[in-house]
Amino acid sequence: MKTYSPKPEDANREWFIVDATDKILGRLATEITTRLRGKHKPEFAPHMDMGDFVVVINAEKIKVTGQKMDAKMYYKHTNHPGGLKEKTLRQMLDIKPENVITAAVKGMLPKNKLAAQQLKKLKVYAGPEHPHAAQAPKTLDF
Repeated sequence: MKTYSPKPEDANREWFIVDATDKILGRLATEITTRLRGKHKPEFAPHMDMGDFVVVINAEKIKVTGQKMDAKMYYKHTNHPGGLKEKTLRQMLDIKPENVITAAVKGMLPKNKLAAQQLKKLKVYAGPEHPHAAQAPKTLDF
């Protein structure tokens, strides 16, 4: 028997919409990562992008457990001496809540060029509005 190896034309991509209201950040990110990589499909191959598109709405309404709102830090460096900047999760949710979910999903993807390609299929919006109604996304519940 020959081993099945999927071709790029075998990838049938669907669109899913996820409402992040009252969802735990890490659990939400793992489900999104699974969909982006295509691990839920029988034709999954780790070297190919077989995943679906995921639209996340209400990113500003996510939940976290414990003291993570004030203890979890996000770091950025300006590439100047002493230029390390840090923000808490609470500050990030106030400024740009889309980046919180994107950073969580990016950390769960493999560290290679394929991950950048898969991350482009993630669309995150702070509020309930999104411009992807023409793709007729299916609601994803977990």
